Amino acid sequence: MTQYKYPNDSRVVSTDQVLVNDLNNYNTLFGGVLMKKLDNNATLSARRHARVKECVTASTDSIDFLVPIRQTDSVCIESFVSYTGNRSMEIFCKVIAEDMLTGERKVAATAFLTFVALDVDKRPIQVPAIVPVTKEEQFLYESGSKRANIRRQRREHSKELTNIIGLQKPWETIKEGSY
Repeated sequence: MTQYKYPNDSRVVSTDQVLVNDLNNYNTLFGGVLMKKLDNNATLSARRHARVKECVTASTDSIDFLVPIRQTDSVCIESFVSYTGNRSMEIFCKVIAEDMLTGERKVAATAFLTFVALDVDKRPIQVPAIVPVTKEEQFLYESGSKRANIRRQRREHSKELTNIIGLQKPWETIKEGSY
């Protein structure tokens, strides 16, 4: 396996139109519709980087919705591996909304998702490191270890939380007077 790869090796760009069924009651793109598109793009970037059949989403670190996406817009999602750990890949996604009537383009959202590549026995495998080239890639790479540390802290907090989360059904909790 190659010891390192460039972000361009994993870059995936997809463009789609916004259909009426994709809109919420504010006539803007449903956040969940965009989240699905982001996960699909990011999965392809992870698989392209690791060159494996299967990659799983380990976390969706953040999705920042910056401007609303309207029906007159096209939605272009660009994703690539921005940082790697030993067995994990951070995928950066940017969403560009382009008004099809005026041609105006805006960054509508950004996201960071983390994936793990699996071997044929569904065990995590080592992934190639990243060598950033552009200013954008270098910035993302240099700030990647900070985001990885935040992910580790959040995962530890989630583990703690699962030890105190009740498993009883809500109506059973009410009967016990636990509220």
